[in-house]
Amino acid sequence: MKTRISLLSGLLFLGLLFTLSRQAVPQDVAKGAELKVQLHYSGSSTVDEKHKIFVALWDSPAFATSDAIPVAVESVTSKNGVATFSGVKTNPAYVSAAFDPTGQWEGKTGPPPEGSILAMYSKTPGEPAPIAASPGKVASVDLPFDDSVRMRGGKISRLVSPAH
Repeated sequence: MKTRISLLSGLLFLGLLFTLSRQAVPQDVAKGAELKVQLHYSGSSTVDEKHKIFVALWDSPAFATSDAIPVAVESVTSKNGVATFSGVKTNPAYVSAAFDPTGQWEGKTGPPPEGSILAMYSKTPGEPAPIAASPGKVASVDLPFDDSVRMRGGKISRLVSPAH
């Protein structure tokens, strides 16, 4: 009789433990990840409440060559601001930044206008780098950029200084 009670107690304990562990995983997955993008804009333009840098979160590296729509967009009002995305369910994630020095573009309608300054998180120039965004975790990346990459004629153009 004691063996049956012990066995039954053990099975109930394992069942409870299994149930609790299964509930913890979906909560983390439902919560998503947090992604912090630390900007370092070293360009000459003013960044403030009227001249914001817009940081876009993407679910594919194809954003750089297509008419993709970002998963989310955050804005930053300083040259060294942090854009924070919460509840990120895209893994891997990709980020880019766009800045209209005139302050006319609000970051929500269409692509950045002519002359906008562009950047993307990249480890190889010109190629978007994936960011591991694991559920329940915080991912952080640095995104340094300057005035050298701009929107010209509806395309991305790199300003090249003349050879000396």
